[in-house]
Amino acid sequence: MAAQFGRRLRKGAATTAAAALAVAALSASQAPGVTNGDPGRQANAGASTAASEEAGATGNSPYYTDLPPLNSPNPSASPTASSSSIGTAVSRGAAEAGIPATVLDAYKKAEAELRDSKPGCNLPWQLLAAIGKVESGQARGGDVDAEGNTLHRILGPELDGNGFALIQDTDGGKYDGNSRYDQAVGPMQFIPSTWAWAGRDGNGDGVKDPNNVYDAALAAGHYLCRNGWDLSVQADMNSAILSYNNSQDYLDLVLSWYEFYRKGTHSVPDGTGTVPSHRSDDGSGSGSGGSSDGSGGSTSPSPSTPSTPGTATPKPEGPTPGTPSTSPTVPPTATDTVDHLADAGTAKLTAMAGDAFTKRISTRAETKADRIVAKVRVRFTIVGDTDTTFTGGESTATVVTDSRGVAVAPALQAGEKTGDFTVRASVVGRTVKGVDYAATVTARAADALARTADTALTCTPGGEFADQVQVKATYQGAVAGKVAATATLIKSADDPSTNDKGPYFKDADGKAVRTLTDLQTDADGLLTLPKLYADDTTGTFLLRVTTTGGAALTVELTVAAADASPSPSPTASASASESASPSASPSASATS
Repeated sequence: MAAQFGRRLRKGAATTAAAALAVAALSASQAPGVTNGDPGRQANAGASTAASEEAGATGNSPYYTDLPPLNSPNPSASPTASSSSIGTAVSRGAAEAGIPATVLDAYKKAEAELRDSKPGCNLPWQLLAAIGKVESGQARGGDVDAEGNTLHRILGPELDGNGFALIQDTDGGKYDGNSRYDQAVGPMQFIPSTWAWAGRDGNGDGVKDPNNVYDAALAAGHYLCRNGWDLSVQADMNSAILSYNNSQDYLDLVLSWYEFYRKGTHSVPDGTGTVPSHRSDDGSGSGSGGSSDGSGGSTSPSPSTPSTPGTATPKPEGPTPGTPSTSPTVPPTATDTVDHLADAGTAKLTAMAGDAFTKRISTRAETKADRIVAKVRVRFTIVGDTDTTFTGGESTATVVTDSRGVAVAPALQAGEKTGDFTVRASVVGRTVKGVDYAATVTARAADALARTADTALTCTPGGEFADQVQVKATYQGAVAGKVAATATLIKSADDPSTNDKGPYFKDADGKAVRTLTDLQTDADGLLTLPKLYADDTTGTFLLRVTTTGGAALTVELTVAAADASPSPSPTASASASESASPSASPSASATS
């Protein structure tokens, strides 16, 4: 397999100078607002400054730099036939437009999910395809199984600071197998520290795995849709792409592939997609979509080739040797003037599990003299052992302070995990005193219980009750689902201790039990108790059902002997005797 990938990586490496120049022009024409300067760091003129301040999904790891063909794709009825004669621009266009079936399905399903969960984002699946092409060559030409799992690990280089960013291990090697440094992982090349909060379960198997194309595509979609970006707006799309990998060349390249895929694409069998052959690190290491065995090095290093126009070649940062440094003359930004953050009147943050928090966090940016500072980016981060998120499922949110210097965080949505956690407010791009907000998720509760039927609950000694007890829980008049409950057969209304005789439930072994714990109402607030049985004791007994939140209901149970022959009343007996005597005499007389 490694040899096969080596042949793929070398395929189509040669291009004519004229074609390269034309493609470079195409790339430039498809990146509106591009400015001159360092291609690795220059921000797009129309993009939000957020992009330059975010760490990036990939840790700014290397990526494939192959540009799309000159000709727009024109898929034929037989993609295999059209791609079998690679050499002309037209046939290569059709080949490049083919996306492996499982990978394509993952992109489209991610778009559909985001259409429902974040409709204001307007995520096009072609943008995911463009990023997937640049990051991993569409999961190495579709080297995935039917469930979307990569058959071979796709890893970026060690981010050890040696020509790359320095990111020490954050996942204990769970995803990248490296316990010293992080590496970008999977088809969409997430670094583990980003995956920790951005990861999603796209295939519904209960696991968030960056090596699964469904999970990775959905995570990438949510990542691109954060910060309230609307990807139908070019400036927002630019900001989102730059936040994925902070490079102007990267932005230009992704936009080029995005336009290429928008003009047409088709599905090809998994494992038959084309794989790019040029990377932004010039082959010096295993970049995004590098070694399939996860070794961090190329499987078959190719001789270095001169850079072609349009190929992303990072420029050295800092002043050019021999050029005298000059002091900056630009005035300080609003962020530079911030001394600290202060609470802006946030109320107590408490919500029941599964509910939205009714209060939102408000934070104010201030100078050392306590003057307000507008247009400052404040990042809110949820920390602690909790599954609470901001609206939309994110654990971080960045908001710009308004004219009053106040940033209001998105609403919090409580998960199912109860307990305390913290929301931390900090200034993006500056280390100053922030604010920690304590928040609490309480257990789901009910304040009222009622039986769903009014039939009397009776039984004979040693028998079983014909009807099961069913109750409905509500909270402030609304259905109270998933609320914990307990059912106990008590001694009396004044003595709630467990009765040792009378009706009982049965455990799994058939033994009598008179207290049931770990009960829970269903989504409709209903709780149906197990069947009740009676011992030989007769009388009236009480069953008490209680829930979290203080709701309680006492149900009366009756155990009485069966009345086989009801005794007639004295009046009825006398009447029957009198009516029987006259008729008996004539009969006897007739017989004699």
